Amino acid sequence: MRTVIQRVKRASVRIGKRTTGQIGQGYLILVGVKEDDSEKETTFLARKILELRVMADEEDKMNKSIVDVNGEILVVPQFTLYADTSRGRRPSFVKAAKPEIAEKLIEKLISELKKSGLRVEKGEFGAKMEVELVNDGPVTIILDSDG
Repeated sequence: MRTVIQRVKRASVRIGKRTTGQIGQGYLILVGVKEDDSEKETTFLARKILELRVMADEEDKMNKSIVDVNGEILVVPQFTLYADTSRGRRPSFVKAAKPEIAEKLIEKLISELKKSGLRVEKGEFGAKMEVELVNDGPVTIILDSDG
């Protein structure tokens, strides 16, 4: 699994005129699932996300986790994180997991994140979404279960 974590002041996701997820201070997390990913990756990434110390402390240093600041999380499925652009000009997505597998693992990741007690919102798997955010910092971190 691959995630792009953006520290935000606020973020939302809309499908048409319907808002499906909206948060205040916290993380907007784009999530891609690779063809051979399993539940093991969801547990690993959830722990890393929750323990990542990129939230500001009283001196504006990145010393706190999202749990420490009681932040919020918006998870958005993003299969294009596994785009292969090594050949030609059109990306290939053959490394991305099949939709039925990816959706299950993203829901498992969300479930693991919710165990923290934080508010966790989400986009809609397979939908054309409009994602809006106000970046904080900006701080953007890429976490990959491969290392």
